[in-house]
Amino acid sequence: MNLPADVSKIINILESNGHEAYAVGGCVRDCILGKNPHDWDITTSALPETVKSLFDRTFDTGIEHGTVTVLMHGVGYEVTTYRVDGKYEDGRHPKEVTFTASLEEDLKRRDFTINAMAYNESKGLVDLFGGEADLQAGIIKAVGNPTERFTEDALRMLRALRFSAQLGFEIEPATYQAIKELAPTLERISAERIQVEMVKLVTSPHPERIRDVYETGLTKIFFPEFDTMMECDQVNKHHMYTVGEHTIVAMGLIPEDKVLRLAMMLHDVAKPVCKTTDENGQNHFKMHPVKGADLAREILRRLKFDNDTVAKVCNLVKNHDDRPEISQRNVRRMIIRVGQENFDDLLAVKRADTLAQSMYHREEKLAYIDELQRVYNEIVAAGDCLRIKDLKINGKDLIAMGVPQGQQIGAILNAIFDEVVENPSLNDRETLLNKARSMVNC
Repeated sequence: MNLPADVSKIINILESNGHEAYAVGGCVRDCILGKNPHDWDITTSALPETVKSLFDRTFDTGIEHGTVTVLMHGVGYEVTTYRVDGKYEDGRHPKEVTFTASLEEDLKRRDFTINAMAYNESKGLVDLFGGEADLQAGIIKAVGNPTERFTEDALRMLRALRFSAQLGFEIEPATYQAIKELAPTLERISAERIQVEMVKLVTSPHPERIRDVYETGLTKIFFPEFDTMMECDQVNKHHMYTVGEHTIVAMGLIPEDKVLRLAMMLHDVAKPVCKTTDENGQNHFKMHPVKGADLAREILRRLKFDNDTVAKVCNLVKNHDDRPEISQRNVRRMIIRVGQENFDDLLAVKRADTLAQSMYHREEKLAYIDELQRVYNEIVAAGDCLRIKDLKINGKDLIAMGVPQGQQIGAILNAIFDEVVENPSLNDRETLLNKARSMVNC
């Protein structure tokens, strides 16, 4: 295992001053897996004040928990004193933290065996709980008693499932059973912390592991709409799965992008509330995209997503089932409605949605999307006017004609834009100036 020069230097400085120090946790796990760690964490027997005294540039990250950030060449490395956590009274935070001189005590408090390994160049790998063997076997296993680990911090249950999705690992049976038994305690965890884990799971190579989040009872706590989707049948020639299973399949058919994966997770979220059954026993889900956008917004806000993500996801949910007759005019209108910057994403959503349906008319559906893509590319290549600011005239031109600043300028530009969308050849400066003059002089 090769440590970065700065990490090695920090460890060497601590060791040369009589202290133990190791790279620890996820960075060690990732190195063993042959991955490049995003962050390097260091654990040490030195107390925080001692760490601060040994390095020129530090700042307190979580000094009450023993963490000091050491700056090396503009990069921050968290250095944390060996510690023993006190009793967790709220299922989130230890009531108190006690520093210890024992690496073993520090590693015992960590969540999973694969995250409880330490390494330095003088001692090599310290693996007290079989983490390396579990990595080789592809197993997520709690350190010690899983009930104790999840009682300490309920978020660890969702983290277990997130790691299984990122790494493609199975969860050890006793650990999995503890998650099922303690799932209701996740309600103690903030929406922000849940969101972070869910995004990592949803954008992982195995988004289908969201099925485990449902089967362990965790979605019931923060995303009950997913439970409803999993239990909603689709007796319909276009489908061969429940709403939930269709959603899971579709998530795996789209790139590992946050907005795209969230859009697939939520694109049919309103189907259960829109479901009707006709006299032949066939299910229908009229208006589910529109109602789905509203419900998706409610869910994303509940989980404290940023406004930009909410807007993009809800836009894709609302328009995912839109199928206008393909013509240059109709596609231009569709691009304007969805936003040119979102159109490639919409096409990806449509393809994933179609491929997760039954084989009924699949080739025709995919051919429609391909034609939509072709016409879209033609429109973009032609430079057609798709935004008011793409018009060859603007508000300054209207003011120069004597139009007072205010709503009339917007009304005239909107009317002209509407005509240009119908006939892009009209987007000529002299032609538009003449049209504007005729409107002003009416």
